[in-house]
Amino acid sequence: MTTFFALLFYLACAVFVIGLGYKLYDFARTPAPLSIPTTPAPTTTSGVVFRMAREVVLFESLFKGNLWIWLFGWLFHMGLFLVLVRHLRYFIAEVPAWLVFLQPFGKYAGFMMVAGLAGLWVRRLFVERIRYISTLSDHLWLALLLTIGLTGLGMTFLMHVDVVAVKAFFLGLMHFEMNPLPAHPGLFIHLLLVALLMILFPFSKLLHAPGVFFSPTRNMADNPREKRHLAPWAAQLEKN
Repeated sequence: MTTFFALLFYLACAVFVIGLGYKLYDFARTPAPLSIPTTPAPTTTSGVVFRMAREVVLFESLFKGNLWIWLFGWLFHMGLFLVLVRHLRYFIAEVPAWLVFLQPFGKYAGFMMVAGLAGLWVRRLFVERIRYISTLSDHLWLALLLTIGLTGLGMTFLMHVDVVAVKAFFLGLMHFEMNPLPAHPGLFIHLLLVALLMILFPFSKLLHAPGVFFSPTRNMADNPREKRHLAPWAAQLEKN
């Protein structure tokens, strides 16, 4: 199982990095021929940065649109963020003080993540207009993320695993060494689903995470009177 998971995570990392890198490159080179910021929009670059920060951290537009969806969505995303930060300890030999300080927050943030996912799934199942536009993939993604969260909580609070050995395994992979992985069924399920998530991420609707930074409705200033907007290809044609 050590060899299997070592090869699986090498594959998952390669697919994730190459696939995500290509998608970001594709987003960056996609032209935006029109200035279409969602109004009311800031008129300066600093205003755009501040607006984007509010959108990414606080989900401002979702808060204005639907409080229930905002609550569950914010719980999930902030819980996931803290959980990911906590997991950094498995990839750093000497854990810094700030990461030690955040460990308890990341530990209980798993409950936030699971609660948010459960709320979003209940919404898809029981809100008629949302259920009508939901596809099988929507339910499968929620099931995948929820199972990852539940298995993680299970290993933290119910079926404890040797975290020192898990850390040694991942630190070894970073140096192309294979250290034994603890024989723990919950850990095997958790790691298998995490690897599956990494492989599928670049080809899924989860790309909205980095994609929000490339959205012209969010990253453009509302200054058409002060500055004429030209896509790079249009500016080249005009120049010729």
